[in-house]
Amino acid sequence: MPSDDAADRRAERLENAAYHAEQHARRRAEEGERASILVRQFVKDAVAAGLTPKPLEAKPYSGSGRYRTDVVGWYLRRDRSIGVDAGGSYFLLVVPPSLRSRLTRTHVPAADPPMVVGAGGRDGESIPLPDLLRLRLEAGDNFP
Repeated sequence: MPSDDAADRRAERLENAAYHAEQHARRRAEEGERASILVRQFVKDAVAAGLTPKPLEAKPYSGSGRYRTDVVGWYLRRDRSIGVDAGGSYFLLVVPPSLRSRLTRTHVPAADPPMVVGAGGRDGESIPLPDLLRLRLEAGDNFP
């Protein structure tokens, strides 16, 4: 039978883990809200600059090809993996491969934008969201 001391340590570890998970979720929610404000401002600036929203396509996780989506907006990255619609929603334009999706439009759910796009990816692929949005505005309609 475990001692009371071991049970107390186990309970304390569980309490600490729950606290840290709660704090992480709170920070992610705050970051998402700050990033959403930046994305909505990008949309206002894009419209004011006369950037033309276009139907966006998604690419499959694996394989090749493109899938038509129900999203109309602007690509943020040259590889067309991230987009923003005219309503200010942020989209990761990567979907599971599907024959049905290849033949019809695929639905891409909106995602919470991060403050650093590509964080945790390969070296050189991360960029702060404000910088990415600024570069995209500067590119104008001359963008993939």
